[in-house]
Amino acid sequence: MATPRKRASVLQGTLDLLVLSTLRREPLHGFGIAQRIQQDSDELLRVEEGSLYPALHRLEQSGLIAGDWRDSDNGRRARYYSLTARGRRQLAVELDSWQRISQGVALVLRLA
Repeated sequence: MATPRKRASVLQGTLDLLVLSTLRREPLHGFGIAQRIQQDSDELLRVEEGSLYPALHRLEQSGLIAGDWRDSDNGRRARYYSLTARGRRQLAVELDSWQRISQGVALVLRLA
């Protein structure tokens, strides 16, 4: 009998990485980013609005993403975010760091 999957809230330290990685493919509005992360994680990760929008603001203020107002698919105005050149460079740094951390955690868990 399969155990049910539980959704996990995104760890705060990984949210920026997930947002940058998601925007690497195409510009999206906030709700679209949250949906894409949930879909790409096979419904295991859920990003709450209360975490996502402050992160988007922080990333935009730091120049890693840029936002502009557009009409969404449903005809409403939405702020779409895209990755900047600086954001692409930061994403590469963050991915490298994530790989090293993941390897370290895997080693510890293997020895447990």
